[in-house]
Amino acid sequence: MRDTLPDEGRSGRAAREPMFNMPMVVVALIGLCVIIHLARTFLLAPSADLMVVLQFGFMPLRFTSDYPLDAYALVSSVTYAFLHGGAAHLVVNMIWLAAFGSPLANRLGAVRFLALWLVASVAAALLHFALHPYDPAPLVGASGAISGMMGAAARFAFRSARLSGQPYFIGPVLPLGEVFRSRITVTFLVVWFVINLVVGLGFGATPDAPRIAWEAHIGGFLAGFFLIRFFDRPVARNPY
Repeated sequence: MRDTLPDEGRSGRAAREPMFNMPMVVVALIGLCVIIHLARTFLLAPSADLMVVLQFGFMPLRFTSDYPLDAYALVSSVTYAFLHGGAAHLVVNMIWLAAFGSPLANRLGAVRFLALWLVASVAAALLHFALHPYDPAPLVGASGAISGMMGAAARFAFRSARLSGQPYFIGPVLPLGEVFRSRITVTFLVVWFVINLVVGLGFGATPDAPRIAWEAHIGGFLAGFFLIRFFDRPVARNPY
């Protein structure tokens, strides 16, 4: 089997495919996040749930203090993405994962998509760590990885072939110059960064509002935006 995508100009059978097609890798990620959250909510006592968050959440202070580094600390830059702070946090993230992850996973394939998810998760944790190296609060949530999906989507200028029945981003990864000449993409980038800064810095938030790790969002986004070329697969040209 060739590891390529059909040319976006093809029609016929592809045109009769569903307009929305959530790939199994996205369904699996959503399912895993939901199952973990339900298990924490209904099967664990509060003390046990707190221990899960402390062990598998990403805590910068682990790496800058005398806290002994163990296997949990080493994998926490990935496992934190499967924990969420509440039902609303989970639902919002899963909606964005379905929206941006589906066309990207259909474009990349499961293995490449998971690799990008992994890299974006780690990049999000690293930027959070760089700006808050002594933070004792665990970082949780898939937002960093999903922001990586958004960054990758921006490099395609959000072009999809759904009108022809092909539910994935089309065309090559755009050079940065072309990305910034796309009005839709530039508008998205400006709005996305402004929203993250406004929400993350707490403008208009109540004192007891949960803290938003906007730095992690930006770290994941930049990873997807600048590294998508290394995860993309070629588009096969239709010879007919």
